[in-house]
Formats: sequence, structure tokens, C-alpha cells
Amino acid sequence: MKKQLISLSVFAAISGCASTLSSDSNGASNNAEFDSANAIKSVQSTKAQSENATHEITLEKIMSDPEWFGRAPESWYWGDDSSTIFYKQKREGNILRDLFTKSVDEKGNGSKVKLVHMHKHADRFAVTNNDNTREVYVFKGNVFVKTLSTGDVHQLTYTSATESQPMFLNNGNVAYRVANVFYEQNLENNQIKELANLLMSGNDKATTTTDSYLANEQAKLIQYIQLQNKNAQLKKEQDRNLRVKNNTVTQTNFYFGQGKKVVHASLSPAGDKMIVSIASSKAITKKTDVMPDYISKTGDIDIKRVRHRVADNRQYSEEIYLVDITDGTKQLLAFDSLPGYNDDVLASVKAENYQREGKTYKSKKSPRNIHVMQAYKPIKWNEAGNNVAVLFEAWDNKDRWLATVDFANKQLVSQHKLHDDAWINWSFNEFGWLNNNAKNDLYYLSEESGYSHLYVKSLNGKAKKLTSGAFEVSNLTLANNEESVFFKANKKHPGIYEIYQLNFADGKMKALTDLGGQNDYQLSPDNEKLLISHSKVTMPPELYVEVVDDKPEAIRLTHTVSQEFLDMPWSAPKVVPIESTHQKSPIYSKVYLPENYDKNATKNKAVMFTHGAGYLQNSHLGWSGYFREYMFHSMLVQKGYVVIDMDYRASAGYGRDWRTAIYRHMGKPEVEDMRDGVNWLVENANVDRNRIGTYGGSYGGFLTLMAMFTQPDLFQSGSALRLVSDWAYYNHGYTSNILNTPADDPIAFERSSPIYFAEGLQKPLLINAPMVDDNVFFEDTVRLVQRLIELEKQDFETAIYPVEPHGFVQPSSWLNEYRRIFKLFEETL
Repeated sequence: MKKQLISLSVFAAISGCASTLSSDSNGASNNAEFDSANAIKSVQSTKAQSENATHEITLEKIMSDPEWFGRAPESWYWGDDSSTIFYKQKREGNILRDLFTKSVDEKGNGSKVKLVHMHKHADRFAVTNNDNTREVYVFKGNVFVKTLSTGDVHQLTYTSATESQPMFLNNGNVAYRVANVFYEQNLENNQIKELANLLMSGNDKATTTTDSYLANEQAKLIQYIQLQNKNAQLKKEQDRNLRVKNNTVTQTNFYFGQGKKVVHASLSPAGDKMIVSIASSKAITKKTDVMPDYISKTGDIDIKRVRHRVADNRQYSEEIYLVDITDGTKQLLAFDSLPGYNDDVLASVKAENYQREGKTYKSKKSPRNIHVMQAYKPIKWNEAGNNVAVLFEAWDNKDRWLATVDFANKQLVSQHKLHDDAWINWSFNEFGWLNNNAKNDLYYLSEESGYSHLYVKSLNGKAKKLTSGAFEVSNLTLANNEESVFFKANKKHPGIYEIYQLNFADGKMKALTDLGGQNDYQLSPDNEKLLISHSKVTMPPELYVEVVDDKPEAIRLTHTVSQEFLDMPWSAPKVVPIESTHQKSPIYSKVYLPENYDKNATKNKAVMFTHGAGYLQNSHLGWSGYFREYMFHSMLVQKGYVVIDMDYRASAGYGRDWRTAIYRHMGKPEVEDMRDGVNWLVENANVDRNRIGTYGGSYGGFLTLMAMFTQPDLFQSGSALRLVSDWAYYNHGYTSNILNTPADDPIAFERSSPIYFAEGLQKPLLINAPMVDDNVFFEDTVRLVQRLIELEKQDFETAIYPVEPHGFVQPSSWLNEYRRIFKLFEETL
């Protein structure tokens, strides 16, 4: 039976967006349509439903276990032959996942991989050797090598230890890591050689200075101690020389000191050097960083350890070492060669906060805390192993450096510095080496133009920008021949992500897909095909394959969506660029419209949903992670509601300025955008201004509170789910980016936290709070409720969910939560 891929209309002046989708005999697909009409009044309702569908959408169905509508492919990847794919799929009726394999030419969804063969196909993250004849990977803590021409698999290790970071060395041997020990294994004779043992305990016997004042003075004043230190140094030097000259001797210990831990350790492909980052092992959490779990297996209250809070003002830094395995030495790499390493980037912020207290802040330069960035593979060696690049960031989130290492002078060399007065994005931090170029150029992503774009730079030259425009580039994959790079970008429309290829020689960029919606990809090992996970607003993701050529044509590989889902009368929203009263760029928003919405004599009621995370895009044209909310909105449409879902300022997908508009004042720009959305509904969707409610979870719960507390005329009621009421209680990594820290910038925290504005509540508020939420603590709800009680507010209710984390799991909890939300809107709108 043919399955229809539902189209989605988009309000934007775009053209040439028709997609070409081929189908095999088991399934079909359809074009993506884009409405380029300029008049927003011409919005028409589109329903995604199969022929003669008459099903009523109910909360009981949409809040049940989501496997009812399908078990989409997960963790998908190419096989070695570039003709076979693998993916995981949830097992029906439980949480387990099975691995499936399928040829791109066969019908159906493929077959399950037998457990006895699992180790042969666990090479999703395998590393190949330089001539692409072998690959090495880890399966269940052991190292395996596969010969690609035959598919033969050889197990290198069979231990109770956990091996990790497998790689090929340039001499053909394999290296891997066990805890903080790095080994090299000869594939010809299976001899194992210890390369480096990174020790945090014990001591370097030749060390003559310590942090102790008494010990240092003793060494200065007492000749006997001086002689002991000299003898120890001589012995150490003799041992080192013996190891350098005689390769039968194993002396691979590198001491980094008590109270330290290894954060990053990266071995050169030449096997002769390492980059190691070290930090304090002292726990950053306090004894009071706990969370009670009242529904435990034992019947007792289970006290769980949780993260620290941004108010703790955690100061974090790392030390970076160059380790020379061949001569047994290590060298601390100072940060003072990085431009701006000692800038007082918070000077204006501190001055404003000091002024509020009647004080004067005096700015001065001082070394900042700097560490290796928490990104995917932030340390990368070139193929020869004679150059390494490291991505660093400052603890204050204002600077990112891409640096190489001058091995001769043992110092860092800055290749690129990215500064942001607000904060450096935690996305778009990909980089790598162009090894075929004798100059060993670097390529990287940077937001310096306002959008994430691709740059290339020689080590001694200037950077060259390769992409440009009001779109974002991500998910870089370098071609095997290194003549081009593949990536994902929303060039066509902010909510459409296609796959592109750019040629380094001429800088020409071409679209490889024309599917519309959301697309993620993996390039086949032979670089001739794309494996694509494709979805539409009304269609969960399925896998497609497309040949890399000039004719975009994707063939659908999997069919995992249920017929029951396809038969439901889902409402397909329009994506509307709503005019903003505060900036030139529009606010892209999903709008769900009931039939005859513009012909009703009585004006419509409406609900505004605000997505979570802040930096997340939900008004795109693919399947949303908020799939329950999508189905709930379709149910509301059936019952005559208009629904709007806005990508307010702070959302992802629209560039740096949109992302950072909330710097030091969360909740103000977003609520301004929400007001623009309300005005649009009134002017264009026949909505009664006095019959609009709002709801959202996490960041959306925070915005519900800020809207209800600071703009009480905007909504008639609201529901805040797993809410943030005080940003000082949230985590450091997220919050310090946007608001700095309470120690440096209390002004930002106070004007951004709903608890300071609770007196503004005038309309009905429903608070839904999970009690074992280790993301946004239940404490946020408890403190806010106490504040509302003390303010003698009466029109609020609180529902608690004793077994739920931040993202609900149990269908019964989902159902209870949304019954309450729906009841709130039915009673107040």
C-alpha cells in the first residue's frame, strides 16, 4: 500500500524548493510544498490524513507509549561495503534495542543481527588505517580489527578491563587506552608495549621543588638535601637515557601530582607524543547537593547526589601538557601565548553591578581560567602526527581559541580566536586537518560573521571564508580525497535542512538533497552515497539513500510508521514569519488552524506553546522532539482551538544575534516576541484576545511564568511544567553562558528570574513539577510555591509527579499532566 508523505506549506518568499523523492514498491513519498504567498491572511488549514480517516484524537492515545505510532530507526550507520546499512530499533513492548541490517537494494526493513555476530558489526565509530584496508574499534570493552577487503574480524584484547580510544599508528600497529595507560600492540607478533602511564599518585623522585615553603627553604639552606636532590636528578637522567637508547626498557610513568585527574589525553598517530589536560580532582559538588527520591525500591527515602548550582561560582581551569614519549619528558604549555588570555572581559558587567552597590570597579588584566573545550574531539592530530590542533575556551565563555603546538619551542600558537561579548556557542565547534595539502591547512566553523560558516586556514596564513549567507553550516564530513567537504545547512529556509557539498578548489557549493523537512546524513565509506534520516512535520523519521551526483533523488529504505498513525487526522501547521516589533528579522512560528477559523462569528480561542531549552528550534519543517505536543495541538485544533508555537529570540537556527538577544536578561525579549505572536493571532486568525492561554516546559515553563508575572494582560491562563523559577539554582554550564555568575552579575540573575516577579500573578496558573528532576530541581517549584503563598496568591495549583525526571517517562504521568492542562484551558478560555 502506498503511504503518503504529507506536505507542509511555509509562509516565505522562497522558490525552487520542489523536492524529488523516489520510492520503492513498498512505499511512496510526495513533494514538499512551500506557499510563497505574501499575504498572511491567506492561511488555509491543511490536514494530514489518509482517505476516509474519521478517527478522533484523544489524550489517552497520544499520551500512551509512543511505540504505537512506530519505532523509528536509531543510531544508523553504513556498513563497510557502502551497500549495507545498520540501525537500531526499539523492541516492541520493552525498552531494549535490537540491531538491524539491510541492503540498500532489498525490500522491507531488513533483518535483525544475531547476538553471535554483534561484534562484527559494532564498528559505527571505527577508525581506519591510512590506506583504508583495516579498521579498529571497541566492542564491549575489547579491541577488534577488521580487514575491509574480506570482512574478517580479529579480536585483539579479551580482558575484564575496558579498552577505549583505539587507533592505528603510522607504523601499522594499533594503540588503545586502559584507564590512564596507553598501549601499542603489534599486529604481526601481538607484542604489547606500554607507551605512557599517566599517574596522579606517587611522585617524581627527581622533583626538587614543592609547594611547601619549608621544603623549598630546606633545599636552599641544607647542603645534604641539595646533594640528595642532585643524586636523584642524576639517577633520573640516567634512567631516561637508558630508555631512549635501549628500547627493551619500559619506563613510561608520567607524574602529574596528587589531587589531579586526566580530563583529555590524545596520542599522536606517530606514537611519540601526547597532549594531556589535567584538572583538580576535588569534587565540585557540596554535601548539600542532593535530591530525595521518595519512591525507591527499598521503601526508604533514597538520597541522590546531583549537580552543583551556578551560584556556587565554580572556578574551573586545566593545565595542558606536551608529553614526549620518546624521551620521557613532559612540558607545561602556558596560555600566555593566546591573544586576550588575560583580558578583563567582564569589566563593564562588573562596573554596572558595583555601581548599583555604590562602589567603583577598577579593571585590571589577570590570567583567565582556560580549558580544553567540551566539544567532540577537541584535540586533533594531523595524519603524519607532527602537528596537533586543540580547541580551548575561557571559563567566562567569552573566547574560543583554535591553537596548534610549536613542538620546538614547546608553546601554544593561536591559529584563530573567536570572541563573543555574550557567549561562545556550544554548537558549531567542528574543525580538522587537510592532510593532502603540504601546508597542513586547518578547516573549522566559526560564528564570527553572525552565522556558522566554514573557513580554511594555513598555519602561517590568513583564514579564508568558504561559505556565507544568512544560514548555518554544521555536521562537517571531509571527503576521502580531501578535495571537498559535505555538510548540513538551512540555506533554503531557516526550517529546512538539506545536505550540501563544497569543493575546496573553486569554493562552489551544491545541494545534494532536495527533500525539504529535516535531514541528517552519513556519507558512505566510498563517498558515493548518502544515508539520510528524513522527516516532515507530520511524518516521523525514516531512512533514505541517495547517490552523490547532480540529480537529487532519494530512495526510501525503511517503513516503520504505523498505519494507525497514518490514519489519524493530524493537523499540519503552517510556518509563518511573524513580523517583529523589536527587530528586522521575523519570528518563525508554527500556526495550527481549525477548519473555517476565519468564518466563525464567535472569535476563536487559542493556545501558545513555548518550547524548552531556549537554544532549540521547533518551528522547522521536520518531525519534532515535541511529538506529544504536536499531537496535543492537533487535538486542540479538532476542538476549535488555534495553536501557535514560536521560535522566540534565543532559539536555534537563526544566527548569532538571535541566539544572544537574551544575554543578561532572559525572559524579556522572548515575552516581547510572545506578545507579537498574540497580536498576530488577533489580527490574522480571528482570535479573541481575551481567550488565549499559554503553556510550556523547562525553559518554556520559565517563559510561562515570566509572561504571567510580568505581562499579566497577555494570557488568560498558563501552565508551567518542570519550571525554572530562579536561575541561580540552575547548572553552571548553561546559565553562566547567558547570565554570567551571581558573584559577578547579580543584576542579570535578579531581572531574569521569575521568583522576583511573582507578585505580578493575576490569572490562573497551573504548576506541574516532577520530583526526581536532576536537571531543573523540584526545589525551584517548592521555593516559588512558598513565595506565592506568602504573597497570598490564590489562583494557582500545583501537581507533583513523584517518580518522574525532567523528561517524563511513564504514560500515566503524561496523561495526568495533559488532562490538567487541557482542563485549565477548557475552564479559562
